[in-house]
Amino acid sequence: MASPTLPLSGRIAVITGASSGIGAATALRLSRDGAKVALLARRKERLDALVHDITQGGGRALALGVDVQDAKSVAEAAKVIAGELGVVDLVLNGAGVMRPSRMDEHRTRDWEEMIDLNVKGTVRIVETFVDPLLAAANAGGAADLINISSVAAQSVFPNFNVYSATKAAITHLSRHLRAELGPRFVRVMALEPGLVTTPLHDGNDDPGASAWLKSARETLTWLSPEEVAGIIAFATALPRHINFQQLTLMPTQQA
Repeated sequence: MASPTLPLSGRIAVITGASSGIGAATALRLSRDGAKVALLARRKERLDALVHDITQGGGRALALGVDVQDAKSVAEAAKVIAGELGVVDLVLNGAGVMRPSRMDEHRTRDWEEMIDLNVKGTVRIVETFVDPLLAAANAGGAADLINISSVAAQSVFPNFNVYSATKAAITHLSRHLRAELGPRFVRVMALEPGLVTTPLHDGNDDPGASAWLKSARETLTWLSPEEVAGIIAFATALPRHINFQQLTLMPTQQA
């Protein structure tokens, strides 16, 4: 059971995209709040460093080099997590990629990667961990599925065509999952952040998108990954009958 000082004591969390950004910040925050955390990402060396930081602080963490596009890799990770940590009752679907471009540039590989990672990878993680989430809820505890979407799911940005479409898919998927899982006490949240200072933007080489992001960095105060992690920690520590179903989290200056 949770305690006043450790609100997530006893919880077991799986975090994808845990090697950096919102995923890494959330791993640190949930661990600090008492949860055991399983960290999934392709860059295993970064996960190992994060596990070191968590264990040095007295937490429990498990690093697993996993590509959420690979069904076998995800299935094997789920078995390890169940054996090492127990029944998962909190899942943060944070793995994703952003590759903006104009459609007439024909960057097929980029949009295929966004669909494979952002959409198919998200669904694969949900399918893999839905049974333990339901088991945790059936045992009377809290159970949380948080899918990281984006304000792009609801807005229009030039050259962000397929990326925005993948995030709209995640938000709508989450709505349907709430209808399926909410009556069985699994909370589902679509978290739609605006501008956050994460490495998500580092792979962007589209001139129009780069110019817009550069201007936004110079004129707006962006959210930090730690601030987003704080929202996630707060939401998952609530009594299990309270659910933030869809939360758009924006910098105050971002329209």
